[in-house]
Amino acid sequence: MSSSTVKMFTTQVCPFCIRAKALLKQRGVEQIEEIRIDLDPAQRDAMMQATGRRTVPQIFIGDTHVGGCDELIALDQRGGLMPLLQQQSPA
Repeated sequence: MSSSTVKMFTTQVCPFCIRAKALLKQRGVEQIEEIRIDLDPAQRDAMMQATGRRTVPQIFIGDTHVGGCDELIALDQRGGLMPLLQQQSPA
């Protein structure tokens, strides 16, 4: 696997989730572990406990909580996304 583990709490119809997934794929992320909180309410509780937030997406790259779609885009624009993705990957 060429990129880090990316985990994203999502719902089916969330436009921000779709945008975040598209950006990650553009940056070479092949697999995103999606946790659908609309299908599993217990996962919503887990997400809120892990992040302190109620909105989706909530994105984790490795053990780092990136935040939502806006934070992901801002991180990318600052040049911080690729190093984070590469940092997690095995050499």
